[in-house]
Amino acid sequence: LRRKVGFLPENPFLYDYLSALELLWFGGRTAGMDRKAINKRGSELLERVDLQAVANRHLRTYSKGMVQRVGLALALIHDPQVVILDEPMSGLDPLGRKMVGDLIMELKSQGKTVFFSSHVLNDVERFCDRAAIIVDGRLRLVGAVAELLACGESLEDIFLREVQKAGGGQVV
Repeated sequence: LRRKVGFLPENPFLYDYLSALELLWFGGRTAGMDRKAINKRGSELLERVDLQAVANRHLRTYSKGMVQRVGLALALIHDPQVVILDEPMSGLDPLGRKMVGDLIMELKSQGKTVFFSSHVLNDVERFCDRAAIIVDGRLRLVGAVAELLACGESLEDIFLREVQKAGGGQVV
């Protein structure tokens, strides 16, 4: 399973005293990759997330956005078929958001399954084919994004309506 799934939590906990290269080496070895494959894929990913210039610096010197991007590279080091991204845009500036968004679309075009969890519903509209709305830990609505938006409402409007229907408080 570890070889087929990549995961990026909202707040990745990474080893502060490793460099990005060392972290990707660790992730690649954990997934059973050989040295040559790790070096090649790691170099490609660090370039893709624009961290090649700081690849040898300790992660403790990275900004929140840089940690998020190296966490994404770690989730992708072994070229998984399924990628789970929990708030992958957290802490990113506009350039980082564009980069990560482009990468998500690239993964989709490669036929990968991407689970994208976010409270930023505009991002869900932009990147997802299907969406699920969960209120108080309960699944309230599932459907194709295009079909959900066909009524002329945004996902935010639909979400707020589902919260109200669930008795989740007053939404103004």
